[in-house]
Amino acid sequence: MNPIATFSFPVKTIVGPGTLRLLSRELSQIGVRKPLVVTDRGLLSTSAYRYLREHLVAAAVPFQVFPGVHPNPGESDVDGAAAAYRTASCDGVIGFGGGSALDVAKAVRLKLKKPDLQLISFNAKDDWSCLAPCVCVPTTSGTGSEVGRTSVITIEATGRKTGIFHPCLLADLVFLDAEVTRDLPPRLTAATGIDALTHCIESFTSPVYQPYCDGIALEGVAMVVRWLPVAIDNSGDLDARTQMSVAAAMGAVAFQKDLGAAHSMAHPLSTQRGIHHGTANALCLPTVMRFNIRGRPGTYRRVGEAAGLNLAGLSPEDADRQTIEFLEQFIQRSGISGGLKGAGVTKDHIDRLADEAFLDACHHTNPVPVTREAFVQLFVAAL
Repeated sequence: MNPIATFSFPVKTIVGPGTLRLLSRELSQIGVRKPLVVTDRGLLSTSAYRYLREHLVAAAVPFQVFPGVHPNPGESDVDGAAAAYRTASCDGVIGFGGGSALDVAKAVRLKLKKPDLQLISFNAKDDWSCLAPCVCVPTTSGTGSEVGRTSVITIEATGRKTGIFHPCLLADLVFLDAEVTRDLPPRLTAATGIDALTHCIESFTSPVYQPYCDGIALEGVAMVVRWLPVAIDNSGDLDARTQMSVAAAMGAVAFQKDLGAAHSMAHPLSTQRGIHHGTANALCLPTVMRFNIRGRPGTYRRVGEAAGLNLAGLSPEDADRQTIEFLEQFIQRSGISGGLKGAGVTKDHIDRLADEAFLDACHHTNPVPVTREAFVQLFVAAL
């Protein structure tokens, strides 16, 4: 592929290794003179952060850093970023990190516009125009939050992950620079990659009519199957890293259709049991797929074909079965196995997990309706 590509779908996105060298020019074009870099503390010691810092310093761009983002960020993370922005008199935001940092970077602009806002009472009908400019630089290839209109924040009053949605949350600019994902360790590369795969599969099988997203989702499946093993085996393969960054963004574009039951299971597994979101998806996806085909045979034929399987002439049931077996093996070959039990989940946790999963909105667009009792059975099966 060409070293640099630029497209605007759904936001201007600059793709390719080394593209952060264009950051200062792009900041100037959107009127940002002093950005707040929103990130997590663990990234400050990495070569990825040094790479970002070097580009800002070399271009004489003054900036402030807020490194207070936690995994599964809460309202206090957003409040802290807003306070840092005001104290340093910043005029724009750079989200730098995984989905948590990007979600906080997008959401902090709501607090900057309305300082007294409580996210639990966010009203999408209010005027949210003219938010502070935002640039997203993902350091993982999974969530796709960089191209999303939603910030997932844990509301402290409820303890639940909540999607704050508004079109104005869309970033102004995205950099997909594989240099910042080069040092991602294999297990995290795998977990984030399977997260992107889950986005593509669940969005495609959602019953919502959105054929644009369906096409993107299927191509995303093909890209993850092709490039994730390469990125896991060779962290320095920048072509594979770039392709995975694009596939992750495609998955997020696709899930404008919404998602499914695997995500409803993964969310409480993260908030209650501390399991990485991508890992939780990987451990739940095959179980959910098996549940879905009992109520809707043939759901996964086109997913399997996108993954490269020859399913011609097979019955809907056999096509589903082969697709699920392939993807289960793909996940295991990526290094994620052992079920939820291996991640520390026991039967004692399941009632509470099922309660929270049932309250999660993602399963409302699952291809087969899911009851609270069905979630109990799914968690047991995923152990």
